[in-house]
Amino acid sequence: MSGDDGNGAPQEGAGDGEFVEALLEEELRQAAAVLDPVPDALRQLALEAYALHDLDARIAELTFDSLVDALPVRGVADPPRMLTFRAGEVTVDVEVTEDGLMGQVLPPLSARVEVLGGPQAVRPVTVDTLGRFTSDTPPAGPFALRLRTGAEVIVTEWLRA
Repeated sequence: MSGDDGNGAPQEGAGDGEFVEALLEEELRQAAAVLDPVPDALRQLALEAYALHDLDARIAELTFDSLVDALPVRGVADPPRMLTFRAGEVTVDVEVTEDGLMGQVLPPLSARVEVLGGPQAVRPVTVDTLGRFTSDTPPAGPFALRLRTGAEVIVTEWLRA
C-alpha cells in the first residue's frame, strides 16, 4: 500500500518520494493556516451557503436505532447497528458495521445514495433494482445519507457512527 490515508498522513509502505511529498504538503497546510488563515466572515458565508445546498430536501426521520430501541442479545459481543429512517412513504433501513454499511430503500426506487461524513468527500453508492445499496467504507464520526431520486432529495438525520 502506498500514498496517504486521506488525511494527508503517509501510509505504511509509502515510497520515500511519496513520504517526503506528504510531509511537505502537511507543512505547507500548517504554514498557510498560520500565515494566511481563512477570514471568519468568509468561513461563515461558506457555511451558510452550504446550509442552503439541500434546502428543498425532505428530512428522513430516525424511527429506529438498535443502540436505543433494541433489546440486547446474549452472547453477541458487538452486534451491527441497525437504523431505520422514514420520509413520507420512503423508508431507508441501514446496517452499520466496522466493514461499512448495507441498506435498502423501500419501496425500491431508482436512486443514488451519498454517504455524508463532515469534511470528508461525499461517497456515492448506487441503489440496485431491489433498493439495496452497500458501501465498503465505514462511516467515521458523524454521518448522514442523502438519497437522490431524480425528482427529489431526501436527507437523513446526522448520527455518530
